Amino acid sequence: MYEVFKSYLDSKISLTEEQHEWIYSKAVVKKLRKKQYLLQEGDIWKNHAFVSKGLVRTYSVDEKGVEHVIAFAMENWWTGDRESLLSGQPSRFNIDAIEDSEIVLIEKQKFETICKEIPAFNDMVNAVIDRSFVASQKRIHDAISTPVEEEYANFIQRYPSFAARVPQSMIASYLGITRETLSRIRHKAAKKS
Repeated sequence: MYEVFKSYLDSKISLTEEQHEWIYSKAVVKKLRKKQYLLQEGDIWKNHAFVSKGLVRTYSVDEKGVEHVIAFAMENWWTGDRESLLSGQPSRFNIDAIEDSEIVLIEKQKFETICKEIPAFNDMVNAVIDRSFVASQKRIHDAISTPVEEEYANFIQRYPSFAARVPQSMIASYLGITRETLSRIRHKAAKKS
């Protein structure tokens, strides 16, 4: 499944075949079965991770056992725990597969070497981080200032494929609402259609 990552890179930057081979030599492809962990709370996250196939979620579990979904990542998206990666501290999050998935992993030190040796790769990474930061800001803003019905509609509009692939309970958790509330919102929206 490295080919998917190669195609992604080719769509973003120009690399020689030699550079592709060098990047490939630094990467490991990890296959996950549905519900299998990529990261468990308490472990230190040491990789940059690209989803080449499937769908994963990042979440925490509170003291009452309630899951709080922080993010989803599907094909051609990056995932991981940036805080743990940068600080070297144990992660507060779990990352597991919602579907059978394949992840391209590049260990932090090797990733930094790639960024140093291939400036276009580094520029691409910075652009991804910038977009991720903007998306996080939008998410926080929506969570604190947007009515739940509108927040759900925005989520479905921004990420239409998630509606079909992600269980409703996980979408509810991502939006910070109960399954029952989400069910009411969906029922109300269906009546309007």
